[in-house]
Amino acid sequence: MTGVLEFLAQIVEILGGLFHETNALALAYMFIPFVVFLELPLNLMIWLGVLRYYTRRIYAVPTRYPYTPRVTCIITCYSEGGGVRGTVRSMLEQVYPGQIEIIAVVDGADQNPATLSALRAMEPEVERYASRKLVVVPKTPRGGRVSSLNAGLQMARGEILLAVDADTSFDNTMVTEAAGHFRDPNVIAVAGSLRVRNWHDNLLTRFQALEYMITIHLAKVGLGEFHGINNISGAFGVFRTEMVRKIGGWTTGSAEDLDLTLRLKQYFGRYPGFRIAFEPRAMGHTDCPATWKGFLLQRLRWDGDLFYMYMRKHRAAFSVRQMGFWNVLLGLWYGMLFQMIMPVLIVLYTLWLVVMVAPVVVVATFIIIMGLYAVLTALMYITALVFISERRGRDLRLAWLIPLFPFFAMLMRVWSLVAIINEWWRHSSQESSMAPWWVLRKSKR
Repeated sequence: MTGVLEFLAQIVEILGGLFHETNALALAYMFIPFVVFLELPLNLMIWLGVLRYYTRRIYAVPTRYPYTPRVTCIITCYSEGGGVRGTVRSMLEQVYPGQIEIIAVVDGADQNPATLSALRAMEPEVERYASRKLVVVPKTPRGGRVSSLNAGLQMARGEILLAVDADTSFDNTMVTEAAGHFRDPNVIAVAGSLRVRNWHDNLLTRFQALEYMITIHLAKVGLGEFHGINNISGAFGVFRTEMVRKIGGWTTGSAEDLDLTLRLKQYFGRYPGFRIAFEPRAMGHTDCPATWKGFLLQRLRWDGDLFYMYMRKHRAAFSVRQMGFWNVLLGLWYGMLFQMIMPVLIVLYTLWLVVMVAPVVVVATFIIIMGLYAVLTALMYITALVFISERRGRDLRLAWLIPLFPFFAMLMRVWSLVAIINEWWRHSSQESSMAPWWVLRKSKR
């Protein structure tokens, strides 16, 4: 016990001397390359974008003329069973006055009779809804999510196309909010916002709910104001149907959402007026992993697929001629530097610190770093709560996690490096559960 108290006393002593020259230089070495040059500019852009969004919402003249094109919603189903009914009902109950065509594609229908039966049992219920139609497509061979999306695309008759997962539900104003953006002929896609539906299950789901609030609900509002949306979520994306057909639909068995987004952006160099909008009021709700094993496997796939898309499949596409200057800049800065290079730098620096510096200095520096990140998290959280949140009561119940969130984020940075190495070394994108192995093996290495 005495040794522990002495160790803590040494940490306090070092914290008290942090403003001495040597400690200041050590901290500068840590924060200048990582925070000042990479994170801080991104956060400032997000804050400015949120302020612009909030101001525009107050002073913008509302658009009054009617715009209700036919909407096709492709629901990709696999093993949801009766849970798929919630997704279908959330589409049936949209307040959107136009027609909504729901195409539910059951992948591997013979292996998933419960999902197929649940959908067919809903057909009489759908008939009671005006301007709503349900088409159930039993796809016997399992071809993966991409195969289901392309099957639905062939049947789609709507001008606007929604691609959603069968375990995602929506606020009843979602279609109205998303469809309004397509009044502008230059809008080729809209990214919607996502909330964690099972946020109250345990500590892990609460962490993910706070993460979604900051990295999706807040960050995409800010980035969207500067035409900086880097990815349209696979759980919930809205597209101009003719544009999706023009690029050939979905073409990969893994990370199909990022792949489609990058292929859409490859038209921006020739058509600089094109843009991808973000609509925070188009809200979807999805279940996140409730176990650490499921969570780590999900992020292993997400971060590994990011490396695969940026460094292998679409590496040659990052040219001003194809994507335009702004998309190339954001792709390099946010997609590559912030999401792939920064985890490597942080892990390498941490290892250097552990090897070269006394343990008490390491602990003291770590406490300061986590404290500063907690302050940054608190500022982002307050910004989201005040200017964007439509469920403030629920979001307030996540506030107590702010001091702990930097530790969760640090763990994710380390795990991102594991995912990157796993993809680089093992081509893990060809082992995804999103499609059978014989489909994934056809993709280029």
